[in-house]
Amino acid sequence: MLKKRAAEQRGQASHGWLHSRFSFSFADYFDPHQMGFHALRVINDDIIEPATGFGTHGHRDMEIITYVLDGALEHKDSQGHGGVLRRDEVQRMSAGSGIRHSEFNASKDEALRLLQIWIHPEERGLQPGYEDRKFPEEQKRGRLCLLASRDEREGSLKIHQDASVFACILESGEKVEHLLAERRVAWLQIARGHLAVNGMELEEGDGLAVEREEHLLIEGRKDGGEFLLFDLKEEGPKS
Repeated sequence: MLKKRAAEQRGQASHGWLHSRFSFSFADYFDPHQMGFHALRVINDDIIEPATGFGTHGHRDMEIITYVLDGALEHKDSQGHGGVLRRDEVQRMSAGSGIRHSEFNASKDEALRLLQIWIHPEERGLQPGYEDRKFPEEQKRGRLCLLASRDEREGSLKIHQDASVFACILESGEKVEHLLAERRVAWLQIARGHLAVNGMELEEGDGLAVEREEHLLIEGRKDGGEFLLFDLKEEGPKS
């Protein structure tokens, strides 16, 4: 079963310095039917204006992945980590028992665009942790590049959840396939361009929930596209 979450259906907020689109309920945007997808809780598509950002704030019990699409992100946290991330660099922060950090656009001239992703961890109260890593564009072109996983395979960042996060860039007509094991589900988020998944047309900002499917065929359309794919453990109904 494929269920499209169209870009224009997402929540949104604009604060002058920040322009956000929310795939799931977040901050002042609340939809009881859009509270996440299995362990995936948040996908925010943020544009941050030059020399602005989020002041120091706290998080707990969440695996936070930041995928920079354009610009430069300056990060500092209470564990002593800091630096600037650019295109093709990915950050993983395990908030665990509690961490505080700030996020700013490091440029005085160019806007910053990023996808921020929250995934529920398997356990609460974990030791906070941080990693960032560069995944060069050539690793994502025409193939699924593993960014994050529980077992850190293929040089991926470690997350504390039975989930695998991939990125891929496809040219027009180029295809990749992904197989879902039994009791696995997937979410695709289209970061740029145009794609088709099992024949369903998708464009920038669209999301796609995938359940009870074994095989995904993803094809670049028009001028191609870039997407993230989340392979997740199927969760039972909430009690």
